Amino acid sequence: MTKRIVITGTDTGIGKTVFSAGLTGLLDGFYWKPVQSGLDDETDSEVVGRLAGLPPGRVLPEVYRLSKPLSPHRSAEIDGVAIEAAKLSLPALPGPLVIEGAGGLMVPLNRQTRFIDIFAQWRLPVILCARTALGTINHTLLSIEALRARSIPIIGVAFIGDEVADTQRTIVEFSGVPQLGRLPHLDPLTGKTLRDAMVAGFDLALIAGGE
Repeated sequence: MTKRIVITGTDTGIGKTVFSAGLTGLLDGFYWKPVQSGLDDETDSEVVGRLAGLPPGRVLPEVYRLSKPLSPHRSAEIDGVAIEAAKLSLPALPGPLVIEGAGGLMVPLNRQTRFIDIFAQWRLPVILCARTALGTINHTLLSIEALRARSIPIIGVAFIGDEVADTQRTIVEFSGVPQLGRLPHLDPLTGKTLRDAMVAGFDLALIAGGE
């Protein structure tokens, strides 16, 4: 089983935190969100801990907790904080680790570094979360090209939303990246409905083969 997986997305607000929660639960692993922007509502780490039913200690503390729900570079500037790439070093853990980025690949951490630059340093396999809605073909293919240009390994694409078979097929055919599955929008969204949807929609063996 792949021990460390990076979850990124084609955009912000597409559902990668919910997917991360589902995957962490299925792997019975650890979760880490290195940079959290926005603290007024439930944080991504809190969402994952709740939905995945993780015991204490399995959700790792964020390296940076920034107050405003903005791009990390701007939120850090407002808070008077300088995000240092060197502090985002990978933890050593006894089990699988799901690492969630913030927003998309090109989101800045500071005025010199983007998340994709950190991923390129880590060289960990990536799962790309993508909407199924209109516009996703362009966003997803561009994201895949950016990952490949930096030799970042891609496990596959996890689609989120309603089934749009031709769109999903088109992305797979143009990119050559496998579709790992699809997570529908869940109502209600609970730990049980999420786990059931992950079991039904994704093949863990395919994900494990990404390392």
